[in-house]
Amino acid sequence: MKLYTYWRSTTSYRVRIALNLKGIGYEPVPVNLVAGEQRASDYAKVNPGLGVPTLVTDEGVTLTQSMAILEWLEETHPEPALLPADPAERAHVRAAALGIATDIHPVNNLRVVGQLKTMGHSPDDTVDWMNHWMSEGFAAFQSLIRPDTPFAFGDAPGLADICLVPQLYNARRWGTDLTPFTRLTEIEAACLAHPAFDAARPEAQPDAT
Repeated sequence: MKLYTYWRSTTSYRVRIALNLKGIGYEPVPVNLVAGEQRASDYAKVNPGLGVPTLVTDEGVTLTQSMAILEWLEETHPEPALLPADPAERAHVRAAALGIATDIHPVNNLRVVGQLKTMGHSPDDTVDWMNHWMSEGFAAFQSLIRPDTPFAFGDAPGLADICLVPQLYNARRWGTDLTPFTRLTEIEAACLAHPAFDAARPEAQPDAT
């Protein structure tokens, strides 16, 4: 498989973790978002959304959108499971994961922040914007997960943890106050001690600068 990725992309980070957890080998293909490589005509043919990640399977099927890729991985490579067997529990895990994927990330991504700047907002304004939405989202996430397990919903990492760790990486990058979120940083530490998470860290990627 080929994974079009960018080392600091939190959505790419999610997919790298999942591929590692499931023991699936892949070839990383760096796409430098800061340099605008995602807008090149050749890449636009691969991913019309002009973003990362993009996963090209061994059969040549092109998949986009990190959450859709994670669902595909779970359906085609079910072990180890990222979701519990019980339908209600699966819904709880998905709700927490989507709180990060749909409530925090979209309003904080590179395109949105860039648009805020073109509208006259200062760099400080945009950082405040990002930190506001991360703090709001982390508070909701923390209230949704289990309070008594090593990971968000159990004794092994799953979909919610896969979304949480990259978002905490971004939060640290922008100086979000994580003091109220001790439970989340404890989960983060447990995850990063796992080889699959450790190998997926942004700084461990071949295109890291």
